[in-house]
Amino acid sequence: MAMGTALALASTSALVSTPAHAQFGGIVYDPSNYAQNVLTAARTLEQINNQIRMLQNQATSLINEAKNLQSLPLTIVQPLQDQIRQTQQLLNEAQRIAYDVRTIEGAFEQHYKNVPLGASQRAMVDGAEARWQNSVVAFEDALKVQAGTVANIEGSREALGSLVSASQSATGALQAAQAGNQLLALQARQLADLTATIAATGRAQALDAAERAAAKAQAREQLRRFLAIRPRYLPGGSD
Repeated sequence: MAMGTALALASTSALVSTPAHAQFGGIVYDPSNYAQNVLTAARTLEQINNQIRMLQNQATSLINEAKNLQSLPLTIVQPLQDQIRQTQQLLNEAQRIAYDVRTIEGAFEQHYKNVPLGASQRAMVDGAEARWQNSVVAFEDALKVQAGTVANIEGSREALGSLVSASQSATGALQAAQAGNQLLALQARQLADLTATIAATGRAQALDAAERAAAKAQAREQLRRFLAIRPRYLPGGSD
């Protein structure tokens, strides 16, 4: 508006044959100088408006940055860590033959790989009983781990719903990133449960297979002994 007024005044001064200097009540009036002052004022006003817009943009940027720095009010890290510890504890409670390389090597060396076929009948029965017990408790351990994994499914469902809701209502980049990171942590815990279940099930199946293999070798030896001590059949002998 100021620039329009200035241009109008300039045009008027060019068209109307007003003296270059007019005097009103002792005050000298110069139309060209007045127009120049109006233009200068308009430019100054435009600069002020530009500065105001720049400050508004900076304020908006600061508000957005503040939103991006706000932390997500929801965290499920501690519950996830507790669930992983529970699964780990179930694995650590493995009975008889634990998840330890040296323990497994010693147990297989004693009970599975080198079955004492020259031992007494009683000793062979005790060995078979020990191997069978190893298989039974291994399946029990696997079922416990599977039960713990199933129990964690409900917690996973609740955590997933909360995180998705928090992600959708995130006000800044930091909140969205934190929600995504916690979703990845939830997925990592589910993979840990799956790994534990596979490990426990595989352990039970391996011990069962080893028990059956050792039982076959022992059964052959026991059959040989039985045939060796059975009275021979003599044709034509008396009853």
